[in-house]
Amino acid sequence: MVSPYTLYEADLHCHTTASDGLLTPTELVRLVAELGLKGVAITDHDTIQGWDEAEDVGSNYQIQILKGIELNTNWHGEEVHILGYELDGSSSYLKGKLGGLREAREQRMFNILDRLATLGIDISEDEVRQFAQGESIGRPHIAQVLLNRGFVRSIKEGFERYIGRGAPAYVPRYKLTPEEGIELVRKAQGVAVLAHPGIGRLEEGIPAWIEAGLQGIEVQHSEHKPEDVLRYSTLAEQYNLLATGGSDFHGEARKPGVEVGRWGVSLNVVEQIFSLAKQNRLSMIRES
Repeated sequence: MVSPYTLYEADLHCHTTASDGLLTPTELVRLVAELGLKGVAITDHDTIQGWDEAEDVGSNYQIQILKGIELNTNWHGEEVHILGYELDGSSSYLKGKLGGLREAREQRMFNILDRLATLGIDISEDEVRQFAQGESIGRPHIAQVLLNRGFVRSIKEGFERYIGRGAPAYVPRYKLTPEEGIELVRKAQGVAVLAHPGIGRLEEGIPAWIEAGLQGIEVQHSEHKPEDVLRYSTLAEQYNLLATGGSDFHGEARKPGVEVGRWGVSLNVVEQIFSLAKQNRLSMIRES
């Protein structure tokens, strides 16, 4: 497969069927290989389920796999997403925290379905689970049922009319604070990065999050304008943070026009992440 765009060597923000992406880890890594990329990060919401499969396939295609995660947090009513890279998947602390977050996701699903029922839209839990192939359930899976049942004409319309913020069936989800999200990543020996700050203009919180252990900012992103890229690359340099990047790929039907590798980083940044993660592990050993 040949892309009409100049692609980056590695895309550090991709979702799979382990959460709300449309491609399995195997399909995603194969796509990455077909496009000629050399690395990809698996950053599913609240789950590390896709890591092993991606690493197995990555070794066949000689693709560098970064073991990642994306955490939704809340800061003064604003959504702040924290990416974690190269966490210790064997950490009981990590597994326990992620299990709690997934339970909160499930409860939110039930609450949303209850609200939809009051609007005359009866959707069963089983219908939603049909689209949630992984262990992390999210609103996109509910939107997919709304689309398939003919209540809406697109995933976007499902959010706008029914389940997005301000819509009649919207239910806020339990979220960590940014500091708690960063702590979770760092306690699991990972590298904590602020995701797509340009969406909410989040620079005000950066000094406090650095104090909590933030080590990078996502500069390249599918929803960042050129001025955002300049702003956050400058801030990354100012605060001595790693400048990362990725597409936030979910699949064409879920995020139209967001293509793997069109936003990303060089392999040099991947090596820097591995190096930082190693330093984090050594620091924890010294402190224990």
